[in-house]
Amino acid sequence: MFIRSATRVARPLARYALARTYATEATPGAGKLLLNFSAPHQTYLRNIEVQQVNLSSTDGDMGILADHVPTIAELKPGVIEIFSSSDKPKKFFVSGGFASINPDSTLNINAVEAFALEDVDFDAARRALDDANRRSNTGTDLEKVTAKVEAEVYEALLAAQK
Repeated sequence: MFIRSATRVARPLARYALARTYATEATPGAGKLLLNFSAPHQTYLRNIEVQQVNLSSTDGDMGILADHVPTIAELKPGVIEIFSSSDKPKKFFVSGGFASINPDSTLNINAVEAFALEDVDFDAARRALDDANRRSNTGTDLEKVTAKVEAEVYEALLAAQK
């Protein structure tokens, strides 16, 4: 008896939960995407108007434009490309973090670590990857896991070079 009465209550509520009340009603941005991009030690961009941001999340690659569906995405190691109307794309490598896309067309990217791709020494990254791969086969379980995480980040960094 309880289940029947609960479903009578839940059905009308479910109708409201499925109604589309995002992106298309987000008029404050008026077709503009505002970007805030930071790491714990540095703010890279603050309230910058951009046309598009491409990033890699654990759910897949995303291209974000103004009026995007509000989302919170966990970033995986990879490249963030930032396109504005006047400049060539800016590329940053992030080791992880989160991106929050808000209904007002603001995008907040909070990275654990981030570097401009042009500042990366790819030869040093190759050497560090070799070292991490070597350490992933020796030592304690904790040392092996740490080395495997490092190797994953270095592999993503070297893939960004292409």
